[in-house]
Amino acid sequence: MDKIGKYEFVAEPFHCDFSGRMFLGHLGNQMLNAADFHSTDRGFGMKYLMTINRSWVLSRLAIEMMEMPGQHEHYTVETWVESAMKFFTNRNFCVAAGDGRIFGYGRSIWAMIDTETRQPTDIYSIDNGAIDKWIVADKPCPIEKNSRVKMSENADFMRCIDINYNDIDINGHVNSVKYIEHVLDLWDIAWYREHRLKRFEIAYVAEAHEGDKLSFYREQTAENECCVRLVKSEPTGINAEVCRCKLVFVNH
Repeated sequence: MDKIGKYEFVAEPFHCDFSGRMFLGHLGNQMLNAADFHSTDRGFGMKYLMTINRSWVLSRLAIEMMEMPGQHEHYTVETWVESAMKFFTNRNFCVAAGDGRIFGYGRSIWAMIDTETRQPTDIYSIDNGAIDKWIVADKPCPIEKNSRVKMSENADFMRCIDINYNDIDINGHVNSVKYIEHVLDLWDIAWYREHRLKRFEIAYVAEAHEGDKLSFYREQTAENECCVRLVKSEPTGINAEVCRCKLVFVNH
């Protein structure tokens, strides 16, 4: 079996925004689907890990796009493991059109956790470190690696939302992509008519659950660049940062 997985998708109209281009959140979902297909086929996917009380958890994700697939357009997502360490692994993505032109790339960092303790666990304990035989260290992914998202305490409060049924995934916490969708809603359609999202980064810090409230704080850090901090308020009254994002826009 090839070390690199390649999976075909189509941009359904209901997965596209007002411009007829795919929502970034849905593309993110398809990247995560490709990661699951790839790892499952090679023996270290969620289907097997759940039987031994283990799970992959997304720690960081960066997506950089030159263009988004348009409605009805067929596209592929390639994915491969770039490197692995004891507690983290780096996985990359390439999104391409059917004619071979590149739409964009993605970089991600994953941790393996014990589903009972929710603590990180040794990736190399799975099948005697078999993940090593799937590493592709020499395939280029020509976008910057995930950066540290830096924000000051002067970020502007934008809104607060309740976490509800549609936000929660099979692991019982807010789905990774739901955070992306909620963050992108901080800008209105008029903004997106004038600007295209070029790069989106997110670093996950803590889990949020049903019953929590999410507060969004936004800070402009450069021209057409903003950072967003999400803070959860638990019913117990405890507040904690959940994730940070960086968004880079370009003018149409």
